[in-house]
Amino acid sequence: MTMNSRLVEYIEREIIPLYSSFDKAHQTEHVDEVIKRSLELAEHYDVNINMVYTIAAYHDTGLSKGRERHHIVSGEILEADLELRKYFTTEQIAVMREAVEDHRASSDHEPRSIYGRIVAEADRLIVPQTIIRRTVQYGLSHYPELTRQEHFLRCKEHLIEKYGETGYLKLWIPHSDNAVRLAELREIIANPTLLKSLFESIFDEEL
Repeated sequence: MTMNSRLVEYIEREIIPLYSSFDKAHQTEHVDEVIKRSLELAEHYDVNINMVYTIAAYHDTGLSKGRERHHIVSGEILEADLELRKYFTTEQIAVMREAVEDHRASSDHEPRSIYGRIVAEADRLIVPQTIIRRTVQYGLSHYPELTRQEHFLRCKEHLIEKYGETGYLKLWIPHSDNAVRLAELREIIANPTLLKSLFESIFDEEL
């Protein structure tokens, strides 16, 4: 199945630019990467490529209303967009909304469809230094009052909670290279000297 050019044109014009107003970790570069990775993962499955593309494009739009419920709000934004009714059935839109809702790493349930698994896996973007950088960026953006040491402790705590051996992050797609990169990140987390060195370098760059 080929991409619908009119759908792509609409999303690139009206949806992708929304990310330019989000925090540094969720700018247009992020959504572009999630779209790219989603489409690559979709090649291994019998799925509707236009649905995969749309889900990836809308997955973080709810950040416009805050981070805590962004996955739910993103689903609401997708479902409420009447333009999408030109390209998808009501049933397809319902599946896409569920997939967007299910993409969050801290979700208390696994994705309800292959579409949710694809976008959730694509959104993991497990590149160790990028993960650390995004954590630093988020901290500087949301907790500017913290000292340098407090930023490091917040960064370390988040990495352990999400990506550590008992962290809440789950991987869903066997064709993804995230498992190898997660192992690399865990080695960094387990090495206090290396983690502090990477943090210091990235922190200086972000300042």
